[in-house]
Amino acid sequence: MSEEIKNQEAAEAANQDELDQIVSLKKGDTVKGTIVKLEDNQAVVSIGYKYDGIIPIRELSSGLDNAEEAVQVGQEVEARIISIDDGKEKLVLSKRAIDSENAWEKLEQLFESKEVFEVVVNDVVKGGIVVDVGMRGFIPASMVERHFVEDFSDYKGRTLRVVVKELDRENNKVILSQKDVLEAEFEANKLKVMAELKEGQEIVGTVQRLTQFGAFVDVGGVDGLVHVSEIAWTHVDKPSDAVSEGDQVKVKVLKVDPEKGKISLSMKAAQPGPWESAAGQFNNNDIVTGVVKRLVNFGAFVEIAPGVEGLVHISQISHKHIGTPQEVLEEGQEVKVKILEMNPSEKRVSLSIKETEEAPEAAPKAERAPRASRAPREELNNPNVSLNNSGLSITLGERFGDKLNKFK
Repeated sequence: MSEEIKNQEAAEAANQDELDQIVSLKKGDTVKGTIVKLEDNQAVVSIGYKYDGIIPIRELSSGLDNAEEAVQVGQEVEARIISIDDGKEKLVLSKRAIDSENAWEKLEQLFESKEVFEVVVNDVVKGGIVVDVGMRGFIPASMVERHFVEDFSDYKGRTLRVVVKELDRENNKVILSQKDVLEAEFEANKLKVMAELKEGQEIVGTVQRLTQFGAFVDVGGVDGLVHVSEIAWTHVDKPSDAVSEGDQVKVKVLKVDPEKGKISLSMKAAQPGPWESAAGQFNNNDIVTGVVKRLVNFGAFVEIAPGVEGLVHISQISHKHIGTPQEVLEEGQEVKVKILEMNPSEKRVSLSIKETEEAPEAAPKAERAPRASRAPREELNNPNVSLNNSGLSITLGERFGDKLNKFK
């Protein structure tokens, strides 16, 4: 057989193959081809057919702005025929449909194993984030972070670590969660940090958030609570009066409870106490200014420094006699006091208000009235009075003598 005949037969066979392919292409078929051209909203694919097919951008992947984000010229792709119209020479393909089928098996494996994998954010939509996992994957807003996020606009293009939360093949639904990954990592780190913390340990943390009852402070990736009563040695009405979110603070570990996952911290315990500071600040006999904090029946408690209160006994309030402290003092009043005795080790100080004031002059004593003159003594030789025995005897004798004679 001549070479010319052989070539002719080969050409006929090739033409027959092409004819067979043309005849057999139909909607739903899977074909392989090469990207030959990219446009903003589609990719042109050569599949060896009499005309090229196109893959619209929505059939390349979800959430794309242009075709270049999904494929490049020269890349081989597998696609499914969505529609074919030889009369108009229009062949529409879908890469996404094939990717979706191939992805389901992998997603089911990931769902069973709870394995963490990475995805890139393709788009931000109402209610959450769209990613490409060989098909459209959705991360609801509540499953993106551990904390609330108001605006996800800057998440596009970010790489997130997720797990498969929910699969619904019948409805082509894939729900993913990054929050589950972050929560698991947080709990693992929390146990590690709590195991390393010791009661009495002093560390530096960052104020994360404030509530009415205290401040939550980050100590190594885990939040501990500083109750409002442990923020300062002085009284604090609400935490925001003393600290702000983001502040670096020194805290002391009061208690670690791994079972409940709670850490109790104190800011004031990590600072010198008011009585420690007062030891070098005040001395006996000093006169200082204080504020009346409380009034009781037996005296007044006066604060002479933040957290340092002393007692002014009722006897030391005024030079004049008072029945109750309320007669001359009121809570919140500023007064001068003298330190009578300072005892920081026992957290006790005795004060006096009256010793800061000059004692009033004593009232002059009233002149004593002259003694009444005594009545003049009667002279014993008064002839009208006889006090001697002889005189008395005579008188009696004279009076009773004649009666006595009858008994003779």
